[in-house]
Amino acid sequence: MILITGGAGFIGGNFVLDWLADPTAESVVNLDKLTYAGNLATLEALEGDPRHTFVRGDIGDQQLVTDSLKTHQPRAIVHFAAESHVDRSIHGPAEFVHTNIVGTFNLLECARTYWNALDESKKAGFRFHHVSTDEVYGSLSASDPAFTETHPYEPNSPYSASKAASDHLVRAWFHTYGLPVITSNCSNNYGPYHFPEKLIPLVILNALGNKPLPIYGDGQQVRDWLYVGDHCAAIREVLAKGKLGETYNIGGWNEKTNIDVVKTICTILDELRPRADGKSYAEQITFVKDRPGHDRRYAIDASKLKRELGWRPAETFDTGIRKTVRWYLDNPAWVEGIVSGSYRDWLQKQYS
Repeated sequence: MILITGGAGFIGGNFVLDWLADPTAESVVNLDKLTYAGNLATLEALEGDPRHTFVRGDIGDQQLVTDSLKTHQPRAIVHFAAESHVDRSIHGPAEFVHTNIVGTFNLLECARTYWNALDESKKAGFRFHHVSTDEVYGSLSASDPAFTETHPYEPNSPYSASKAASDHLVRAWFHTYGLPVITSNCSNNYGPYHFPEKLIPLVILNALGNKPLPIYGDGQQVRDWLYVGDHCAAIREVLAKGKLGETYNIGGWNEKTNIDVVKTICTILDELRPRADGKSYAEQITFVKDRPGHDRRYAIDASKLKRELGWRPAETFDTGIRKTVRWYLDNPAWVEGIVSGSYRDWLQKQYS
């Protein structure tokens, strides 16, 4: 049994589906608060599967976490649960502090109490895998080398600052209390079941809806894009073979500017779902005012993960983005289920 936090969100949900796709896999207890970005429809394929137990709740709820650990006796915790949208953190940072910092602290303390009570063999096999982001490292110039695991922390948004704080807590619980932790810092994920506030699903859905495709500033911000299925595979490797107390950067080896990402999506849609008027979706591109403190470039050096654990992504950006666009075209019911009035209000507030 493993316990997943945030397993109804984008990355967590994909990880649960990927994990249980193996008929011999251990069972999963899935703890998720079901905030706006959590969606049980993502897990619909697991309905009736006795290996999947869903618990609705907050990682900051000490009694709930304690009871879940005591009842299910997991041999590992994989901690995805987080508020993760930079734009939302700018408008309302308090929720990010509560979930990403205080929530992680509570989870660590509950895990420490649980771990200390295990017998020696189970204690030796227990793992706490903390899933974090490359944004904790700050911003790079065009000529800077990619982030390694020893790069200084220089977070520039309330979101990245809250994730940096959670990383530091995890590190401290290893060095102070001996809790067997591993941390991974990933680059920008994309793929199926992605809540459409993020760039790639936002562009796909706006394009299909004949709406503007909003691009911050000049669109030259660079991100390293990681297909979510590759991220899930990497986490499995780190959980199974990673060294205790270590950090592993997980990247896609795919640096792209935002404007190039959007133009690629438009080209694929032009092929797979052409506009009725025969024009390109690229005509819908609209440049909007840049957000405050927008980091210019992220780039992940994932060579440590390749060298020590033998992992490398299976998808290129070209193959991954085509799979992603196709998934959104083939799953309109999932999209309709989450594009609510509150989501439309958010878009108007953010991009008007």
